[in-house]
Amino acid sequence: MELEMAADELKSVLNRLRRAQGQIAGIIRMIEEGRDCEDVITQLAAVSRALDRAGFAIIATGLQHCMAEGGQAAGDRDRDRDRMRARLEKLFLSLA
Repeated sequence: MELEMAADELKSVLNRLRRAQGQIAGIIRMIEEGRDCEDVITQLAAVSRALDRAGFAIIATGLQHCMAEGGQAAGDRDRDRDRMRARLEKLFLSLA
């Protein structure tokens, strides 16, 4: 499955990932400075959510493209749809 995203979708995902990147840098500094464990864990949870959202956005876009595809023979389309469904399910579960 190729990553085909519209410019606005791609921009949103990249913004989430850049935000997570900045949060990770902040967490590293917090640990180096000996900051409170609760603060570090709170930031780790925020990064985890940001990464999950980026992943789900990518998967959702893949699903949207898959559902929009047509023009194939019914049998081929069904087999392709089943394969894509299995791949998307595996990706969703990898984020769970």
